[in-house]
Amino acid sequence: MNRHTAREKAFQILFQLDINDNEPKTAIQDFLETEETNEFLAALVEGVSENKNEIDNIIDEHLENWTLKRIAAVEKTILRIATFEIKFINDIPVSVSINEAIELGNSYGDDKSGKFINGVLSKIIA
Repeated sequence: MNRHTAREKAFQILFQLDINDNEPKTAIQDFLETEETNEFLAALVEGVSENKNEIDNIIDEHLENWTLKRIAAVEKTILRIATFEIKFINDIPVSVSINEAIELGNSYGDDKSGKFINGVLSKIIA
């Protein structure tokens, strides 16, 4: 599984975790069923889950005219993944994290999601 696919699956798992309070490892196993767990996917899901409060604070500090509670679950989940990558994983270029987040936003959000995600992440890295 490449990193793009791992991000997409991590997004789906984290989105479910936001709705259903479950353990990250259990959620990964349930989602993947018979498919083998990917190290990067597990790192994203577990890392975002473990650092959720800190990540949410970082995002919240960089929102203008928005609050974290007002952001749709899709965009919030994508922002959490990208913020985790930017702040906690050193071997991924920031531009890759942002581009991947925009792509996820365009795929799973509405027609303005990618632009919104890009704006927030641009402020986080500034």
